[in-house]
Order: sequence, then structure tokens, then C-alpha cells
Amino acid sequence: GSVRDDTPGIVAQADAQTQTISANKVISTDPPYYDNIGYADLSDFFYVWLRRALSPVFPALFGTLVVPKAEELVATPYRHGSKERAETFFLNGMTAAMHSLCKQAHPAFPVTIYYAFKQSESDTDGTSNTGWATFLEAVIEAGFSITGTWPMRTENNSRMIGQGTNALASSIVLVCRKRAVGAAPISRRDFLRELSETMPGALAAMTAGAGDISPIAPVDLEQAIIGPGMAVYSKYAAVEDNEGRRLTVAQALSLIIKTKDEVLSEDAGDFDKETRWAVAWFAQHGFAAGTFGTAETLATAKDVSVAALVDAGFLESGGGSVRLLRPAELPGDWDPETDAHLTVWEMTHHLVRLFCAESAGEVATAALLRKIGARAADARALAYRLFNLAERAKRGADAQGYNALVAAWGELAKLAAQDADASREHKQEEFL
Repeated sequence: GSVRDDTPGIVAQADAQTQTISANKVISTDPPYYDNIGYADLSDFFYVWLRRALSPVFPALFGTLVVPKAEELVATPYRHGSKERAETFFLNGMTAAMHSLCKQAHPAFPVTIYYAFKQSESDTDGTSNTGWATFLEAVIEAGFSITGTWPMRTENNSRMIGQGTNALASSIVLVCRKRAVGAAPISRRDFLRELSETMPGALAAMTAGAGDISPIAPVDLEQAIIGPGMAVYSKYAAVEDNEGRRLTVAQALSLIIKTKDEVLSEDAGDFDKETRWAVAWFAQHGFAAGTFGTAETLATAKDVSVAALVDAGFLESGGGSVRLLRPAELPGDWDPETDAHLTVWEMTHHLVRLFCAESAGEVATAALLRKIGARAADARALAYRLFNLAERAKRGADAQGYNALVAAWGELAKLAAQDADASREHKQEEFL
């Protein structure tokens, strides 16, 4: 039967910087997003009409000619005279609001905060720009320790691929708890050491998935990994450099992303030598052509030859130049069970080829995944690495296939398992 709850809901309006409504409550809040949205300016469109109709009914709500804007907690430069003053206004106000939440938060439950992140807020080196960093600065300065950051997918995969972009899920959930009383500072060196100890396990958990649940999509990984990194940063009173200066959130974010990239690079060292060559070449050239001499020099360093790479089936050589074959150019009759020298590069790109082909799709990709077997984890790891390289080089079209494959990995693994079960049942019937 249904459960009935007659507890009435309560709605109240108060200044977030001075409110007492949240005392000992479970808090989940969706604060303003720096300068992303001009809420008050947009509200004027409706306010002028609502005021004409409802000011006699709610005179306190419609006492001004337009929506009040002076205290609105957004970083709007034209209201404050400059971008710097607008940022200071936002940081001070958001810190006060978060301090109010932190002070009153229920000790048994975390506080969840939602931030509408836009991909345009990311710089080319993977760090985040003023809005994201300033917001995190306010949360930490208020006394919170960030224990998790999770992307929340609000757009489906077909829309993302269809528009030819790698736009983030669009919302980030911050999971916060009060920082321990008497937390001590830590040196930059010890911060980096702790990051290097934390990141491999965190990345492994995020990229492996569980059961039929897909791992974190590559496009979302950079935001998700901020959680474990900021958990290290924010549990201390401060992170200090050799001269005793505090490491800012923006600087910490840069180190977190750099550590993540280093871990992914180390994982690539476990691949076969042909794949290691292809990864290094892809980082510089993508699928564009390069000179034969450069390719041969790199091949020598990787203990392989260009001829061997051509024989492996994923490199084209001629006229003094070489290039990696795109997934769609790979042979359609490739079979990992008959390939005499199977490489991780081949496995990954044939999976991408099938998954992105209109005539194939999930069923064909899952069948290939089943054939690849235990080495599929290497293919998934390579997809993460190549997405990362393509994004850094602003080759969004190259990155899409890797992201789409990993985002659907849970469903593909489930289909592959079903295919394997059906195959075993068929063989048992033939035996009987």
C-alpha cells in the first residue's frame, strides 16, 4: 500500500548569508553560478507584468518598480564597476552564505551543493577558470571539506554526439562536510605526495565501473576526479609552498589535473610496444599524416619498426609520410580470435568503429567485446588516455568516439555477458 505523510511543507524566504532556517537540517542547495545567469535581469521580464496584476494582493513582494538587484549574489561586472570587484563581491558573499550553512549543518549528514558547470569554463591546460575556482574557494573558506564531486548527466548521449561537442553533463554535485576542528596546514610537497597516493585508486574505481554500471565517461572524468583531489586539499587548514604562501584553489586544481594526467600516462606504459608507439604518435599528430623519418625515429625508441606497425593493420605508409588509420578505415572483417599479434590499439579502435557505425551499433560492439575477453579492460583504459590527449589538443571530433564507447561500457558489458551465456547454452544443447 501507499505511505501517506501529512507533514506540511514550509516555505520561507531569507538572506542566505544570515539565515537560521538550515540549523540542524539536511541541506541540499543550488546557489547562483558566478556570472552564468543574470537571474534578476531575467526576472524583470515577468516582474513588470506580475506587479500590475498582483501588487494589491502581495504588496510586500511588489514594492519596487523592478526586481531588486544590489544584493543579488552574482558576479556582474556592470553593477560593480569591474570584473575584479564583481569577483570580490561574489567571493565575499558566497563565503558568508556557505559559512552560514557550514555552521548550522547537521553533523550526521553531508551537505550537497549543485554547480552548473559550463565546458567553456575550462582552460586549455585542464584547469578551471575564475567562476569554478572562486566558487570552490568560497566553499572551502567557509569551513567545508569537499569529499566528492560528481557530474550529473542531464543531457543524453545522442544529443552530445549529434552536436559534435563534448559538453559536460552540465551539473556538478559537491559533497561537503565540516572540516575537522584544529586541522593543521600541509606543505606543497606533502600535498603532491598524498595526491600521488590517492589518485591511482580513485581513477581505477571511476574508470572500472561496477556490474552493468558504466564507468565515469571520459568527458566527465576531469570533474569527477576533482573530488578525491580536493578532499586532500580541503581537509587541511592550508597547503603552503616553500615560502609559507597558501596554495590557492586554482593552483590546487591545476596540480590535481596534472596528477590525473600523469597517472593515465603511467597506465599507458603497460600496453604493448605497438600501442605505445601509436599513443605517442597520436599525441602529436592525431590521425593526420607525419613524416616517415619522424615515425621511424619514434619506432626505434619504442623497439618496433614502421613496417611492423603497417603489418599490425592500423598504420598507412607511403610517399615519405605515415598516418594512423581512423576507426572507420579499419577492415570490417577483423577478428581478434584469429589475429596473430593482437594490440590494444586495434581492439580499442575496432570497438569504436563498430559502436559509431550506423549499421552496427551496440549488439555488434558487444559481440566483439565478448571475443576480446579479459583484455577489454586495456581497451577501456586506452580510450580514456586517447580522449584525454584529443581534448588537450582540441581535437573534439577525434575524442567523441572514445567518450561514447566508455559512456556505454556498462550496457555493452551486459550485452556481452548475455551473448556469452547464450553461446554456452547453445554448445550444451549441441553436446546433449
